[in-house]
Amino acid sequence: MIALVLAALLSILEGPGVCWVDAWELHERGLPDLAPGTYHVWVWVADAVPASVTINGHDLDISASDAPTGRFVWAKAGEIAIQESVLEVALSDNVAAMALSTEPDFDPAGVMGDMRVLDQPGRIHDQRAETVRHTSTVFTMPEFRSREAWEAYAEGLRRRILVSSGLWPLPEKTPLNTCAFGRIEHEDYTVEKVHFEARPGFLVTGNLYRPTGPGPFPAVVCPHGHWEKGRLENSDTGSVPARCITLARMGMIAFSYDMIGYNDSRQFPHNWGGAREKLWGIHPFAMQLWSSIRAVDMVEALPDVDPERIGCTGASGGGTQTFALTAVDERIKVAAPVNMISCSMQGGCLCENAPILRLDNSNMEIGALAAPRPLLMVSATGDWTRETPRVEYPAIRSIYRLYDAADRIASVQVRANHNYNQTSREAMYRFFGAWLLGDREKWLNFTEPDFQVEEDAALRVFPGEGPLEGYSDGEAVIASVIDENRARLDSSMPRNANDLAAFRAEFGPALEDALGAAVPDANDLACERFAYEERNGYVVERWILGRKSVGDKIPAILYRSSEADPQDAVLIVHGQGKAALADLAAGGPGPLVRGLIDAGKAVMAIDTFLVGEHHDPRALTERRRKGNFMDTFQPTNAACRVQDVLTALAYLRFRRDLTDTVSLVGLGQAGLWCLLAGAVDTGVGRAFVDIQGFDANDDAAWVASYYVPCIRSIGDVNTAGALTAPRPLWIANTRDIFNTAGMQAVYSAAGADTFRVSAGMARVDALLAFLR
Repeated sequence: MIALVLAALLSILEGPGVCWVDAWELHERGLPDLAPGTYHVWVWVADAVPASVTINGHDLDISASDAPTGRFVWAKAGEIAIQESVLEVALSDNVAAMALSTEPDFDPAGVMGDMRVLDQPGRIHDQRAETVRHTSTVFTMPEFRSREAWEAYAEGLRRRILVSSGLWPLPEKTPLNTCAFGRIEHEDYTVEKVHFEARPGFLVTGNLYRPTGPGPFPAVVCPHGHWEKGRLENSDTGSVPARCITLARMGMIAFSYDMIGYNDSRQFPHNWGGAREKLWGIHPFAMQLWSSIRAVDMVEALPDVDPERIGCTGASGGGTQTFALTAVDERIKVAAPVNMISCSMQGGCLCENAPILRLDNSNMEIGALAAPRPLLMVSATGDWTRETPRVEYPAIRSIYRLYDAADRIASVQVRANHNYNQTSREAMYRFFGAWLLGDREKWLNFTEPDFQVEEDAALRVFPGEGPLEGYSDGEAVIASVIDENRARLDSSMPRNANDLAAFRAEFGPALEDALGAAVPDANDLACERFAYEERNGYVVERWILGRKSVGDKIPAILYRSSEADPQDAVLIVHGQGKAALADLAAGGPGPLVRGLIDAGKAVMAIDTFLVGEHHDPRALTERRRKGNFMDTFQPTNAACRVQDVLTALAYLRFRRDLTDTVSLVGLGQAGLWCLLAGAVDTGVGRAFVDIQGFDANDDAAWVASYYVPCIRSIGDVNTAGALTAPRPLWIANTRDIFNTAGMQAVYSAAGADTFRVSAGMARVDALLAFLR
């Protein structure tokens, strides 16, 4: 609903005595309130058939053309006296837009050239609005032709996993306060109840199975899947206790721990959180990934563990945790994700679908981050891993070959439905025997011996059900994580000019990750010119810009001098689109664009994603959606708009008749898009940002207007300001709501006097002076 209301606001344009409204908006909402007076009415109409307009019961008719062209033309429908504040409008189907003006000689056709690229009704077809990627999309893993190419990609993917989970930079590893108790002793292993604090007040709960003897032993962390009983599941389909008992008997310490919301993990339900929490990178996947990292810390600290021999294995959702942990934690030396790495199903639970996790990859690439460490891929004929031997396994093995380590990856497929059954477990035991215990021959034909599982009550860490007395609930944990994040970000901010380079290296890529955006390579640009018009002293070009690799489309109007000498350029982005920069009453560019042209600047105005000509005047374009995890697989609308700014900036620098000096102006809702884009693109010379009194400390405001997952966990506007420093930056229209203290502190630390703030909106003459 928020997106629909926002889009509805974007098609009404008003100037002195002029109102311009698209047909779909008239059908949805009618006309906006107009000052009383007599208005002349024009309609953009198909000229082959008659048309009609009814305004508050007054009928205005347009005859068909005597020589129809089959095109839409502007026709005057008549005039109407308006006194009422509520205006109801009805249109015939062949009307695309309507314009009302108090001036009888108003020429809407003459205004169109400064508002639109297309001269007929329609919309540009941006693939981002039409393509859907989701957990059941069939993915193909890219080919990496060198180890260097893979490692460059892998570095970015590891960082994105951490950014997606609010773990960039990594939080402080606070004391675990591990409590192990209730030991049960058997002849060849023991089992204990364990809880520890992954974060202050946030518990991880589970059981620790240990071999008898002094050690040191390898250790295996054992996340479980979405079995009904979690880590206590003991069925033919999967037995977590059997896995841990057998590993202990083999001579390995095993720690099985609860998914959030299972058994003794009772501070959150299993599925919890929403867009607000995702702004901070807080969600089930993130909390479980950090819990797994801290589980490694816990076992690594045990006196009888060899810290150089730690493995991880789990099935289903536990398989997702296994390959995610292995991807970001080099201490996992051997891994066996079971029944999960798939080209055609990426995980069906919120705990497997972090936002931004798979913007350009699938679980295959994440699984390949284990290379060159030993990896066993166990699959099943009866689930989404049925193709593993011929698809996923060869794909990941191709990465191992880059390291001359193809002998360290293996594939075993079991004839069964989704499982971690005895046959699957035995494949894992043999692999871990070879790589963790270091004796391939001894364990080559190992089979799981009989076992006896403790009663559930003997394994449970906390008795009963319900909240854990004396421990924080989920909301308190979230508040604590946010407070910790704020403190971590504050300590990361540059304190002097020398800090800026290190800050950019750490947070610049993280901002790109959160947005799923980057400055495109010039050779990836796809640009099509639709019109060229010479005017008095300058030229108007109408373009559709985009990227070949994506299929995005950005309507753009460029004004440049008729002279041959290269010009500096200014990109202007308005929240209502490029049409808002036109002079609706007189035609031609509006005062800001006109002033820049007169000052010798080339000027481009664009429609960002789902703004302006992304909509047909007769029908609103809505983004296609499928599944519950869109922000896992595709950038959000706000992120796409930031990307469009970056693409337009790259295009302007690519043009050989312009200089490399490009300034950026963001007006209306586009102000924040441009602040973020200017932070990513270090080639922006100076930037003006109309912030519209946005409260950057209000999570609800971010969700409503600028939803970008993880943006707050990496510092949002303060990080953007720091990445922009020391380049000239003017933040206008703060309305004393938008807090610029953090930005000001960074500019001061950098010794730069190029940061400017104003509570109100800048006058055109002041803005022109800033951009000269």
